[in-house]
Amino acid sequence: MLEVKRNVVCGVDVHKTWNAACIGITDEHGRTTYKKARFSNFKAGYQKLIAFLRQWGCTEVCMESSGVYWMPLFDALEPVCTDLRIAHPKYTRSIKGKKSDPRDAKWICNLYMHDLIEASFIPPCDIRELRSLERYRTKLVNTRSGEKNRARNCLTVSGIKLDDVFSDILGKSSRAIIDHMLDHPGEHFDVTPFLKKNCKHSAEEIQEAVDGALKPAQAIKLRQCLAHIDELDKMIADIEAVMKQFGESHADSLDLIKTIPGLGNDLAALTVLAEVGDDMSKFEDAKHLTSWAGVCPRPDTSANKVKRSAISKAGTYLKPLLVQVANAIVRSKSNPEFVDRYRRLKARHGHQKAIIAICRMLLVALWHVLHDRVPYDPSGFLKERITEHSATMTQAEVVNLAKRMGIIIIDEKVRPPAAS
Repeated sequence: MLEVKRNVVCGVDVHKTWNAACIGITDEHGRTTYKKARFSNFKAGYQKLIAFLRQWGCTEVCMESSGVYWMPLFDALEPVCTDLRIAHPKYTRSIKGKKSDPRDAKWICNLYMHDLIEASFIPPCDIRELRSLERYRTKLVNTRSGEKNRARNCLTVSGIKLDDVFSDILGKSSRAIIDHMLDHPGEHFDVTPFLKKNCKHSAEEIQEAVDGALKPAQAIKLRQCLAHIDELDKMIADIEAVMKQFGESHADSLDLIKTIPGLGNDLAALTVLAEVGDDMSKFEDAKHLTSWAGVCPRPDTSANKVKRSAISKAGTYLKPLLVQVANAIVRSKSNPEFVDRYRRLKARHGHQKAIIAICRMLLVALWHVLHDRVPYDPSGFLKERITEHSATMTQAEVVNLAKRMGIIIIDEKVRPPAAS
């Protein structure tokens, strides 16, 4: 029989308009009684739930994360609970065929009572607010990328090949040419006045790329796409300004994060802070952080056979940033600890797995920087370590191993002169 670890706990099954709560009370004889109730998802319902908890002396609550419906309830219960836990629904799934809302609440209560539910990482309130802004900005950036692709398609369908002569079709030169084509449809014009000095292609090549006219339907679509992109640019700039204001209260942590290679940009540091927070006591060690972020292989073995070792789908917002940073720093000459590791792993496992390994290195560095409150130091990755795979060999054994590998050993004193 499972041991009861918590005597008075509450399980909450969260829904859109109401919540089912079940309090489990275990006496000194090991007998458990349950008190069930149902509350609305309005503010008055939250106050009734708090009164229900106080009536039975319950300060430990566990609820499943259902969409965003748990967030206002979490904010209401956070000041009055000593242990408020959010659990992923896959860890609270009840037995199939015996499912109802009161039973779900009781099931969560029983799992929590026996301490069988792992808590999800929930940062403090100010970090949650910053995270909400950061994720909204990510959505806006993705929407802007979609609009840019639609604008490119409008030009391609009309036979305008600006994407062949410009790396960014919405750069200054290209945007000026597009605006002129929209304002003067069907007109043949010279592109030279619109070109900046840093254009890679010649004016003749660009002139050939715009030889044609926008189709009427594509011109209408292109105008809407460009207007939407301009609006999104303004919205993203406003969100970024507010994010920087939120980050002022964590200036010390941001300064430490910026010492890590690739995270010196304000927005990159803010994104990392919003996703991970600055309190590393939530993660036992760096391994727990990398596992939470989904940048390490997950164990899936049975009968001593590895079925699957791919990374998890966690870190939806953090992982893309880490991948971008990793792809940049492996091309840098100022970070040999990352470049050397990447080249060794790429030769054996390919580019993608090597990049994920670099992402893991970044998170390990992040954990130590925020946990120890010290700037980034590359010596931790450069110093030699004795691992469980290290072998201790005598000098004679090393010589024999070198001979088996085809290495010819000669005396340094009698080394033959190099061929001229």
